[in-house]
Amino acid sequence: MINKNVLITGGSGGIGSALCRAFAKEGCNVAVHCNSKTDYAETLANELREKYKINAFAVQADVADRESVNVMFDKISNNFKSLDVLVNNAGIAQQKLFTDLTQEDWKRMISVNLDGVFNCTQEAVKRYMLPAHSGVILNISSMWGQVGASCEVHYSAAKAGVIGFTKALAKELGLSGIRVNCIAPGVVMTDMMKGFDEQTIAELKEETPLNELGSPSDIADATVFLCCDRAKFITGQILGVNGGFVI
Repeated sequence: MINKNVLITGGSGGIGSALCRAFAKEGCNVAVHCNSKTDYAETLANELREKYKINAFAVQADVADRESVNVMFDKISNNFKSLDVLVNNAGIAQQKLFTDLTQEDWKRMISVNLDGVFNCTQEAVKRYMLPAHSGVILNISSMWGQVGASCEVHYSAAKAGVIGFTKALAKELGLSGIRVNCIAPGVVMTDMMKGFDEQTIAELKEETPLNELGSPSDIADATVFLCCDRAKFITGQILGVNGGFVI
């Protein structure tokens, strides 16, 4: 994958930073997106440049805001002449009873986790991938988008939307040489798990057939494979990386 240009949204998060490092290790140039963790994104980009000798830089945007996304892509255009891979990883999570959800809770979840995928994908496709007649889009959903999670109705709905988005767009863009796939992670130990106590985490581990929880590198390794040329005949697929939690 040497010299491929990659944008990773949510690149300053736990899974996101693992994604950035995994693509850089493969020789890809990486745009590290963040929303609020600008200092960390800059530090990570510096690390990637120094360690892997690739072009890496940080970009900031609220993926839920189309104008903010447009400005981000303008900056990317100043650094990349092409964009070969888009990884839609940016997202938020929240645990809350359905009856306690506010309209603001619902709107924010959908706007970041689903509208954000739409905003970034449409810009990438229109600006880069359709003119080049090539490209790869990889969306990060969740196993809860496949089966639903109690007390995470809005999160599950948004992530289910990402799965439907992936399948439909793969059909639409196939003739344009653009592949679209999705990874549905299981329980992965990142900052999003900080709200769970040790007993709950232990129970989730017990429910996982492999009897272990995932790491960001598990998601990153699968993502790199789906975005590389070895996966050139794979599109419209949802890959569960969940230790067997959902089968």
